[in-house]
Amino acid sequence: MYTISEEDLVEQIRRRDERAIASIIQTYGGLLSAIIRRFVHYNQQEYEECLDDVLLAAWQNIDSFDPEKNSFKQWIAAIAKYRAIDYQRKIIRNQSQITHTEITDDLFKAEPVLPHQDIDEVLCHLSQVEREIFVKYYLEGVPSREMATEMKVQESWIHNKLSRGRKKLRQLFISNKEV
Repeated sequence: MYTISEEDLVEQIRRRDERAIASIIQTYGGLLSAIIRRFVHYNQQEYEECLDDVLLAAWQNIDSFDPEKNSFKQWIAAIAKYRAIDYQRKIIRNQSQITHTEITDDLFKAEPVLPHQDIDEVLCHLSQVEREIFVKYYLEGVPSREMATEMKVQESWIHNKLSRGRKKLRQLFISNKEV
């Protein structure tokens, strides 16, 4: 198997030789894959899009590569890391929007709760901890990260409590009728 030197690879990219992309994948594919998968948690579609973005960014920004500062391997690894972090943020943002939309849409579609039932009566079906988390997150708008720090727990624990609480409320108040 023929391996290409970093200098030759960079020169190929600068000349816009498309074979350089195959060389990047052959030489650094394992490294890029490990970096990206660490952040996108094995979401295949996001992984593939992120890898494409990394290759495109390296292709488009090759003139900013400085061999005096870093090796090509370090440079492309940094691109992969920051692109993967961007994708991770996008995934989290999308999950948050889906979760918020899901509970809101389901509650609007639900048959109305008796008029005298208010938020406290609905939340009384949750444990004390779940109630506190729901109130802070949904009513007061406190970010989950801030709550996790305040409660000295992992942020994932907060999301877990929110998810289980939503599930519990859906089972109690939303009919199983097809919409």
